[in-house]
Amino acid sequence: MSRNPLAVAEPWDLVADGYAEFAAAIMQPFAARALEFVSLAPTAQIVDVAAGPGTLSLLAAEHVALVEAIDFSEPMIARLAKDAVAAGLSNIRAQVGDGQNLPFESDRFDAGFSMFGLMFFPERAKGFAELFRVLRPGGTAVVSSWAPVADSPLMRMMFDALAAADPSVQEPQANFLSLENPELFESEMRGAGFEAISIQRHSIALSFAEPEELWETMVRSSAPLELMRQSVGPEVWAERATLMREFLTERYRPHSPLSTTAYLGIGHKPLR
Repeated sequence: MSRNPLAVAEPWDLVADGYAEFAAAIMQPFAARALEFVSLAPTAQIVDVAAGPGTLSLLAAEHVALVEAIDFSEPMIARLAKDAVAAGLSNIRAQVGDGQNLPFESDRFDAGFSMFGLMFFPERAKGFAELFRVLRPGGTAVVSSWAPVADSPLMRMMFDALAAADPSVQEPQANFLSLENPELFESEMRGAGFEAISIQRHSIALSFAEPEELWETMVRSSAPLELMRQSVGPEVWAERATLMREFLTERYRPHSPLSTTAYLGIGHKPLR
């Protein structure tokens, strides 16, 4: 079982609203790219696993008959349902559940997605197997995972700011036993039964009007930062927040682009 603190619901519960409001700028371009890899008819039914606040679900719902969205964080699902109503989308069904044990019948969906969710599963093999199971023969799955931090200046800026506040923080090294490794990514999809697999690298660039906007985006949408805030207490957090803000003010030039990179794994369930 994984010891990754992001493999449990609590940190995501704590950042649900901020994630929906501030992370969309980062997540939405990747969700849009994922949808480009799948041909979806207006009658299509899709599943969004570890859907979070529904970045992909909300985009996809405008083009398909039904989106089943599932996530283990109740506040994330509540936010998704609220935003679906606000957008006038009645074809999203959102529920709390486990992506390693999906509550859907086999061979049902035309396509399945997991955007930066399955990568954290304690047992990724179960996540891939369940995604494969619920797809109809000929269906397509798209799963995304971050590339190593070293490949993403936006992520490096965040970890450099953390290190400025707490020198014990080190930039994560590439983890070749995770989906950061495209060869392992492909192998795990193949092990679940997917065929015609392609691992695509995709980068986006974001810019911020001022360092404070970058800070707000980082803090309001970051589960790791929320875990730090909870663990150190309000006084220490206030000190660290001041140091991180000072670091960003010194290092970030307004409107400078910062890129971040992800891998998108595309696989197909064979026709019988």
